[in-house]
Amino acid sequence: MRIVIAGGHGQIARRLERLLSAGGHEVAGIIRRPEQGDDLREAGAEPVLLDLEAASAEEVAAVLQGAGAAVFAAGAGPGSGKARKDTVDLGAAVLFADAAERAGVRRYIVVSSMGADAQHAGDSEFDVYLRAKGAADEDVRSRRRLDWTILRPGSLTNDAGTGLVQLKASTGRGMVPRDDVAAVLAELVETTATAGLTLELISGSVPVTVAVKDVAGN
Repeated sequence: MRIVIAGGHGQIARRLERLLSAGGHEVAGIIRRPEQGDDLREAGAEPVLLDLEAASAEEVAAVLQGAGAAVFAAGAGPGSGKARKDTVDLGAAVLFADAAERAGVRRYIVVSSMGADAQHAGDSEFDVYLRAKGAADEDVRSRRRLDWTILRPGSLTNDAGTGLVQLKASTGRGMVPRDDVAAVLAELVETTATAGLTLELISGSVPVTVAVKDVAGN
């Protein structure tokens, strides 16, 4: 299956690219800078140069043509300023969903954030980020032509993954290695029974494959 990842050079995205490529999938990662291309090739992914803050829905849809799944893992990143929370974390998210619909891609995964809420109060950069992510999630939930799943990880770490997680509609606060987030995403891509679910993810005691099967069966 061809899988297209927005934010292809991100830390979670590159982990996910390795897993999907090793699983026999054809993976493409959307990046903004040409010098990031070698990192994607090393991860087994095809780099696609496209700026989601400037591209049209038609341009993004062309990249998504023939894909079996799309993953939105893009983000402006800490310290990028409040304005880019709206142009990337919200604007690019809406654009990518529009493009997926145009291209006829049904399976759609969003990497969101625990605490994302369109009504979140506050004026710090992180507050603006949580509002932008919450608004983007609300937009995706309204789309009937996408089989969407929204994943909201807790605090991210670079610790080695354990393969043991807690994945539920509500987990409470906690930490989770990026390795384990990528492992859950790789399972979700192929588990359409989780369509329509918003899930929180932290470290826990349940193997990733079992955790995904459990929420798919509920």
